[in-house]
Amino acid sequence: MLKDLPQTIPGIDEIEIMIVDDGCTDRTVEVAKELGVQHIVRHTTTRGLARAFRDGVDYALKHGADILVNTDGDNQYPSGRIPDLVAPIVKGEAEIVVGDRQTAQIKEFSAFKKSMQHLGSWVVNKAAGTHIPDAASGFRAYSRESLMRLNIVTDFSYCMETIIQAGNKRIAITSVPITTNPKTRDSRLFSNIFEHMAKSASAIIQCYLMYRARSVFKWASLIFGTLGSIFFIRYLALFAQGFGRGHLQSLILGLLLLMTAVMCLSLLIISEVQRTGRKLQEDQLQRTKEIMYNTALLNVWEDSKKTTDPALLSDHALSASPKTR
Repeated sequence: MLKDLPQTIPGIDEIEIMIVDDGCTDRTVEVAKELGVQHIVRHTTTRGLARAFRDGVDYALKHGADILVNTDGDNQYPSGRIPDLVAPIVKGEAEIVVGDRQTAQIKEFSAFKKSMQHLGSWVVNKAAGTHIPDAASGFRAYSRESLMRLNIVTDFSYCMETIIQAGNKRIAITSVPITTNPKTRDSRLFSNIFEHMAKSASAIIQCYLMYRARSVFKWASLIFGTLGSIFFIRYLALFAQGFGRGHLQSLILGLLLLMTAVMCLSLLIISEVQRTGRKLQEDQLQRTKEIMYNTALLNVWEDSKKTTDPALLSDHALSASPKTR
């Protein structure tokens, strides 16, 4: 994988390689160092793909990265296509670019897995309002600005979550078609496709409710309210005709449905209040990131280490080049 990485990319002044070691038990770090990789983020225990990505992003931003490209160490993705992946960002056409593996053409994928990949991408795009054909692809490029606005909260995988967040935050996202290299080993993120489907579905639902809870509770209150009104009005009509005692079931069911509608309406109001609070918190967090990852401030903090007590300064304050990295 490292051998195929591009040495030069149009519009990029510096290319630096970072390895994220999520509690590896093999010689990943040793091999990376032998091959000249200087930036290594290490976890002593396995913390999961999402946490590994978050820590990698944190490290890259602190070192002044303008564009972050994520690829897999098992050489699934063609490293030689990285220039095509970052081109839309360099041109100012997008903030996030996803490599479309064209899963229908991957020979290693069974017909069932292909259909599930297609279904999963469709669900993610519906939740995000985007048009990304391969939502599960981990071959991606992110601009510095997009990383400032994204906040990873799920544990399993960031792939679905970042697309849903990008769509709901109006971050420009696109895709470029790629092909994949021959499979070298099975995935270590899950034991079988059903585990992957369950964890992915959980992540999608969690992210969807973060940004679209209003739609869920709005439609639920309308549906339950309509059904409850039908049964309640039916009972009143029968009662007026003198048949009320024999149709108490309609009254009970109607009242239960109407109570459920009121409960959903209450949850709708609560979710709207929480959505407003979350937007304010995300704006504040973005401003905090802009200050924390500001290259000029990083240089100031680095210089201050020479004259100030190091215990009062960030351990990660490092100087960064103003060039495009």
